[in-house]
Amino acid sequence: MWKKHGPLERHSLLLVLGIVIVVSIGGIVEIAPLFWVESTIEEVEGVRPYTPLELAGRDIYISEGCYSCHSQMIRPLRDEVERYGHYSLAAESMYDHPFQWGSKRTGPDLARVGGKYSNEWHREHLGDPRAVVPESNMPPYRFLADQDLDLHAIRAKLVAMRTVGVPYTDDQIENADADARAQVDVYASETSALRGRYGPRIVQGDFDGDPARLTKMDALIAYLQQLGTMVDFRTFQAEDPDNMR
Repeated sequence: MWKKHGPLERHSLLLVLGIVIVVSIGGIVEIAPLFWVESTIEEVEGVRPYTPLELAGRDIYISEGCYSCHSQMIRPLRDEVERYGHYSLAAESMYDHPFQWGSKRTGPDLARVGGKYSNEWHREHLGDPRAVVPESNMPPYRFLADQDLDLHAIRAKLVAMRTVGVPYTDDQIENADADARAQVDVYASETSALRGRYGPRIVQGDFDGDPARLTKMDALIAYLQQLGTMVDFRTFQAEDPDNMR
């Protein structure tokens, strides 16, 4: 029986055909069950679509290549959990297209950076990284504070996200421009329409230190300040990371 593979080794066409058959069987076994489940991601309370300002900040995060040095995925290992916080949940990335898990950490993981530092710290860090982290090799992004945020396509961005499954409502799309501006309004009420559309845990404020302008710095800091804040992990009973490998 063990010698019957000889013909396959001598005839490349038969070998290729055999590989195709084996790979096809494996693919069907792995992929077919996904068509019979509603979702492979368990919904978690608190996870919501990004506000228009956060979505614009995420685009800036991607365009400036931040993902190439910072991951957004905490693995369920003791050293990771102790350093960064609760391990990442799949639901936290359910509205990311594409997700920002990353594969390299020149800088620290950012999955739980939201609320860890003040807006002032982020402004200083983005403007002159070594002023707050002397050993940092991160380039400065001071220019973001000098560039106004262009909102002309913000509604189209929300529409595009809805086409790939993000549940933006017509009301959210219609008010995208107003909601982006409301999020940086230091005088906005906590019962504003923005919070009515996106929930009470929205981070509002003057992110870039210049209340007279809406800049790319505003958007980027707004995005960073919400990372890891949507889920209230105080209600979670975390398992021992050593038992989750």
